[in-house]
Amino acid sequence: MAILDILKAIILGLVEGLTEFAPVSSTGHMILVDDMWLRSQEFLGKYPANTFKVVIQLGSILAVVIIFKNRFLDLLGLGRLSRPTGEAAPTAASRAEAGGRLRLSQVIVGLLPAGVLGLLLEDYIDEHLFSTRTVLVGLVLGALLMIAADRFAPKKPRIESVDQMTYGRALLIGLVQCFSLWPGFSRSGSTISGGVLLGMSHRAASDFTFIMAVPIMLGASALSIAKNWQYVTADSLPFFIAGFISAFVFALLSIRFFLKLINRIKLVPFAVYRIVLAGVVYIFFL
Repeated sequence: MAILDILKAIILGLVEGLTEFAPVSSTGHMILVDDMWLRSQEFLGKYPANTFKVVIQLGSILAVVIIFKNRFLDLLGLGRLSRPTGEAAPTAASRAEAGGRLRLSQVIVGLLPAGVLGLLLEDYIDEHLFSTRTVLVGLVLGALLMIAADRFAPKKPRIESVDQMTYGRALLIGLVQCFSLWPGFSRSGSTISGGVLLGMSHRAASDFTFIMAVPIMLGASALSIAKNWQYVTADSLPFFIAGFISAFVFALLSIRFFLKLINRIKLVPFAVYRIVLAGVVYIFFL
């Protein structure tokens, strides 16, 4: 495999890692970068380019698992929770409300709406929504939701820790997450917005978003690999490995930075970036 192909895989991994958990849409950015510059379809041969973009998310997933490892161990009943660095300590009131800890069943409730809808619409999304024009629509609509979340959210969050999660909140956040099935809308942008509108702090909503992302991204990646396993060859493997490692390294850096920043800057700056990006791409490329 040519060095240029490896370099393109690293660039796509960088884009995935830096944008997967920021509310700007990693899928949208990869589609834009690929369609307008890299054009990976031209050198991937028979292997579906959209599948590669899903598969390298495994690198980002690994980064989340490492950062939230104690949280996941606790959810699985395998260890006593030691909070990830920087996570707000739950108050006595929050523990009383949520029974002391975020529960695995609450995460599952949050996953169900988008998970079921994603399975039903997967083929349609792959065939009709992975394009620059649809991404621009998603970027703008997602930005408007984020602006609305910051505008109409309670001035003082009622929920400072993910341990205050209830089944009702988890379900409502899961329903809002369905918007993210449209490329460009952003999984983290929709779920953080939903959490903030429900009275959660931006950090608590972000924590729940990242925790929910692991099983749903694992499921999407596993399904994509299973459907296209015949295309994974010795020639293409270095391409995927390079993208995976790149996504992992840059996701590890971006997640830590984002979690320290989100309570201070909130969602509007990301929304403005999305609108500006959509405008620039539309004016100069379409």
